[in-house]
Amino acid sequence: MDEPAGPTELAQRLGVTSAAASGIVDRLVARGHVAREPHPSDRRRTVVVATDSGREEMLGHLMPMFADLARLDQELSPQERDVVLRFLTAAERAVSRLL
Repeated sequence: MDEPAGPTELAQRLGVTSAAASGIVDRLVARGHVAREPHPSDRRRTVVVATDSGREEMLGHLMPMFADLARLDQELSPQERDVVLRFLTAAERAVSRLL
């Protein structure tokens, strides 16, 4: 959501075929959650950008999780946070090596 991506790039990120990604984008466009726009430097391509309503819909689904995570964070001691941070940092590196 931070930066526009083309349907092929979305397919790669999601691990689906280009046709499947195109179908997903079509459904999101039909619901008004994303829009197809010309690529900023290559007018032969398009990029998919989230609309304001798409961002609002996504945040509506994610806010309960964010609130739960904030409560969980408040329950941890500084030492526990250090352990969690160390684990998550190492886990992110391990996953990044595969992607």
